Amino acid sequence: MERQQQWTAARIPDQSGRVCVVTGASSGLGLATTRALARSGAHVILAVRDEEKGRRAAAGITAEQPDARLEVRRLDLADLDSVRAFADRLHADHPHLDVLVNNAGVMAPPRTLSAQGHELQFACNHLGHFALTGLLLDLLAASGTGSGTGSGTGSGTAPGADSRVVTVSSVNHRNRKTRIDFDDPHGTRAYSAMGAYNQSKLANAVFGHTLHQHLTRTGSPVRSVLAHPGYTATNLQLNGPIGLWRVVFGRIGNPLLAQSPERGALPQLYAATAPDVSGGDFIGPDGMAELRGGPTRVELAPAASDAETGRRLWELSEQLTDVRYPFTRSRTAPSA
Repeated sequence: MERQQQWTAARIPDQSGRVCVVTGASSGLGLATTRALARSGAHVILAVRDEEKGRRAAAGITAEQPDARLEVRRLDLADLDSVRAFADRLHADHPHLDVLVNNAGVMAPPRTLSAQGHELQFACNHLGHFALTGLLLDLLAASGTGSGTGSGTGSGTAPGADSRVVTVSSVNHRNRKTRIDFDDPHGTRAYSAMGAYNQSKLANAVFGHTLHQHLTRTGSPVRSVLAHPGYTATNLQLNGPIGLWRVVFGRIGNPLLAQSPERGALPQLYAATAPDVSGGDFIGPDGMAELRGGPTRVELAPAASDAETGRRLWELSEQLTDVRYPFTRSRTAPSA
């Protein structure tokens, strides 16, 4: 892997002919990711909960890039009915999908339940993306096997070259006290806003790693890659956390320590587009404590690659979402 502190969004390969979905694309990391992919020629679908906000974000991009190819579609990851409706519409309109960036998230709100009765952070950050990926996997595989339409140009990668799922986790998944509470994942007995956030980010890491194992075992052309943005100044810290956490992260941490969304988005952009990325890679910043810097390969926490945790989370997620991945219907666990 080359020295990634020198890698910027300007080095993204030509993405002409490729179709990308970015969740949470109306602000922060998602907007920065969308802007960079569109600038590189991709057709980008902004998957957003607030369509009006999404349309404003798209208008801002097209004001800078008149030839940008963008769609705005509603997706509420905390509502599994919305996830299914989004996937159904995408199947009706697109024969293939090249990149899915599972970026959207919420951080440390008061305990709230989703439409299906799941704790909001677990529902939005993990379960919604688990369901979305499973429902779109056939479109991703169609691209990866070369059946996608469209044409790449120049040195870019045309549909059929490879397809990727990029799941965005966090350095918080390494918190020593963090685990997935399989007996009470929704915080019914006791709720910690940051504890539930850390659980959801660990679930992201476990999901991305376990998905990679399943895809590899079954010979799928789809790659599962993980990324994290380090400490990045976004609305996540300003609007999500309650009480003292909002002061610590949003009012103090953002101005002093955080990098810009454009810098924070580099690891997920590298994961989504760089030619040397392999399935199972985890891309994060190369600076101190992985809080800032250019994209490089980083390590998963041991808990994220634990085979038993992966098996249990997968089964729980299929049960809670009623989304069954074709390669796990036999209930054969991937090898560690």
